[in-house]
Amino acid sequence: MSFQAYLDAVETKTGLTPRQLVDLATEHGFGPDTKATPILDWLKTDYGLGRGHGMAIVHVITKGPKINAAHVGTDGTHRDATDTLWLDGKDSNPDRG
Repeated sequence: MSFQAYLDAVETKTGLTPRQLVDLATEHGFGPDTKATPILDWLKTDYGLGRGHGMAIVHVITKGPKINAAHVGTDGTHRDATDTLWLDGKDSNPDRG
């Protein structure tokens, strides 16, 4: 599953875009210096997210939407179309196709 697919699945499970979750995380005091565990605990308690989906959100909360370009443009299930994740809703993603 690609990184973007994890974020899209989180949106399906929660009804919130990744950007909305990042904004809520900021309201809870989570940011770039926050360790993963308190964010994962919040996501599990409030949204029922497991570790894999939670870690995708942890990444965008703590590191932003850029990802390592190692899988961009490669073949395989973990391939992403770009090194920048789309946070504004899967249905509005111009790279989705």
